[in-house]
Amino acid sequence: MTLAFVSPEDLSAADLRQISDLFRQLNPELPQQDVPALLASPNPPLLVVCRDGGKIIGMGTLCLYTVISGRKAWIEDVVVDATARGSGLGRRIMEALIGRAREAGAREVLLFTGHHREAAHRLYLSLGFAEKQSRLMRLALD
Repeated sequence: MTLAFVSPEDLSAADLRQISDLFRQLNPELPQQDVPALLASPNPPLLVVCRDGGKIIGMGTLCLYTVISGRKAWIEDVVVDATARGSGLGRRIMEALIGRAREAGAREVLLFTGHHREAAHRLYLSLGFAEKQSRLMRLALD
């Protein structure tokens, strides 16, 4: 298995289909962005993928941004293929994302996780994440 951050030119059409399929395992209801366009955009997220042979079996994204309170990072779309869950791959993906956030000078890493994702919660807590005493608010603009 290999874990690597990728750019648009690193991804074949087969890779993009696998990313799409993997993303649907995370939440089939969420709309998907065009990955090459997203990675080529100004201030793009960083995408890490795990390959086992020719198949992408895990991924996660890291967004870096700076606001008045400092440099921060946000982790999104972490998913491991159902056939590889429980193998420690989620931890490896998270450690790669956290490491990149640290290298970029982020003061904190934030993430949102659904209430039903109990295995993910255990992983995040074991990595040192703590529930933030705040309320996530959402305004849908579409």
